[in-house]
Amino acid sequence: MTAAVALASQSALAVNDLPGGPAVNQLNLHPAVTKIAHEQAWLHNMMLVICLLIFVAVFGVMFYSIFKHRKSKGAVAANFHESVKVEIAWTVVPFIIVILMALPATKVVVAMKDTTNADLTIKATGYQWKWGYEYIKGEGDGIHFVSTLDASQRALSDSGKPGDVDNYLLKVDNPLVVPVNKKVRVITTAEDVIHSWMVPAFGVKQDAIPGFVRDTWFKAEQEGDYYGQCVELCGKEHAYMPIHVKVLSQQAYSAWVAEEQKKAAAKADDPSKVWALDELMARGEKVYTTNCAVCHRPDGKGAGQFPALDGSKLVLSETHADQIHVLLNGRNQMPAWKAILNDTEIAAVATYTKNSWSNKTGQVVQPAEVVAERAK
Repeated sequence: MTAAVALASQSALAVNDLPGGPAVNQLNLHPAVTKIAHEQAWLHNMMLVICLLIFVAVFGVMFYSIFKHRKSKGAVAANFHESVKVEIAWTVVPFIIVILMALPATKVVVAMKDTTNADLTIKATGYQWKWGYEYIKGEGDGIHFVSTLDASQRALSDSGKPGDVDNYLLKVDNPLVVPVNKKVRVITTAEDVIHSWMVPAFGVKQDAIPGFVRDTWFKAEQEGDYYGQCVELCGKEHAYMPIHVKVLSQQAYSAWVAEEQKKAAAKADDPSKVWALDELMARGEKVYTTNCAVCHRPDGKGAGQFPALDGSKLVLSETHADQIHVLLNGRNQMPAWKAILNDTEIAAVATYTKNSWSNKTGQVVQPAEVVAERAK
């Protein structure tokens, strides 16, 4: 037992502060990198000081009265009726204190909701359990991708040995990229259940609710990597839904946009194209590893409430439309992929599952079949 405690202590000491993320033995708020976050920190400290002063004043008077007028000193209780001056004082003074607290707080809250004149607008959609990002206004318009927990991080969690990893359960495959010193409006919504998009260093937290559109904003004043998490309990994988925002210089951001647009153009798929089995298998393996392996496992054996795909009647069926329908629209805890994956990607992952592990069906699902099912 002693050895285990010592080992755990050594492991804990080996973990360092994560710039832009949590720190070891952190007690205070995250270091702020936006004006809103700085004002929130100032409000937090101001409220603490006011509460401390009230605490000291109230308990100071109480303990002084108890000590000064104790029975052993022969104190005799006074016999008097209400005092108009005292009643006015304990009504007016708290009112003034509340007003002094409310004025700066209201100013900050109003500023937090002012999403006008944004340089960049990004839609963040919560899924169980990943984030979809779509750049809908400003430089980078049209870029979209899914950000999910990096596979290596999930492997560490499954092993029960996180090791000396500073960004444990915070590393993603595709971080959200924004330029420094630009106002970024984030529109939030969700596909399945309520999620919440939060980055403490930005002073931002906004719920993502299915069927509703909410928004928030931030303007990062420093380049770097900043981390957050979904902070609305959204299911069994809630702890595996991190947020990573990479803030770049304007020049580096423009270069990133150009590169992403080249990738998007290269990925543009013709849904009428007829693919060979080996081509779809290669494409489908990447799609499965990125989006499906977390729940259905890399070996297709499934986990918990997620069924095995290896040997699944649905997957083995020659009626492709049934599996395509599930992929497009979801089922139970499985999210709908129709807004995340294109027709070729869905055809590729369906083909991959039909021909992987012990599923050697030789069946090929073409994008045209997905187009037909999507149109129903």
